[in-house]
Amino acid sequence: MRIGIFGGTFDPPHLGHLILAAEATDQLKLDRLLWVLTPDPPHKQNQPLTPVDIRLRLVQSALRDNPFFEMSRVDLDRPGPHYTLDTIQLIAAQYPQADLYYLIGGDSLHDFPNWFEPRKILDAVKELIVMRRPGDEIDLSILEEQIPGISGKLAFVEAPLLEISSHQIRRRIREKRPYRYYLLPEVHRLISLEGYYLSESPDEIMNP
Repeated sequence: MRIGIFGGTFDPPHLGHLILAAEATDQLKLDRLLWVLTPDPPHKQNQPLTPVDIRLRLVQSALRDNPFFEMSRVDLDRPGPHYTLDTIQLIAAQYPQADLYYLIGGDSLHDFPNWFEPRKILDAVKELIVMRRPGDEIDLSILEEQIPGISGKLAFVEAPLLEISSHQIRRRIREKRPYRYYLLPEVHRLISLEGYYLSESPDEIMNP
């Protein structure tokens, strides 16, 4: 079995996330893609996040009706901070016969040597999948100097260029600007119905 792991804060999950996930599933011929909602990411310790129960509800709504996508509770059911290596090792224990593929963005690859135990992460997965946008150029020579052999563990997924970010959507909601078409209808309906992100959003807390 080929299982992909797609981690993030998903605050909120948007069409860019879904398109990247679908392209990775198709191009890598994955049997399943696990969405791992991270409640307490180490690199965002000083950044307020929307309560995890709200983000979970939105992700579950976004994944509905896709047989290849599955919500994983691996980080939800344990205390943080949540390091990628721990997440991968826990999923490996759940699926001992599976090949695991961990998905990251092209920007994250540049910072990968600074992650917690990057060498062990590479050893724990079949491949590190880099989702890059058309035209992106990545200098692997610098990465090779920092983590010898990393090139042999990388695979690249090409995806359409979508300038969508969760931060941008939160700002649009707060400013009462159009945001409907950045999201799946189910996610938009929930946000509109419940009034999420209208007040006391992470951005307001950070930039009052």
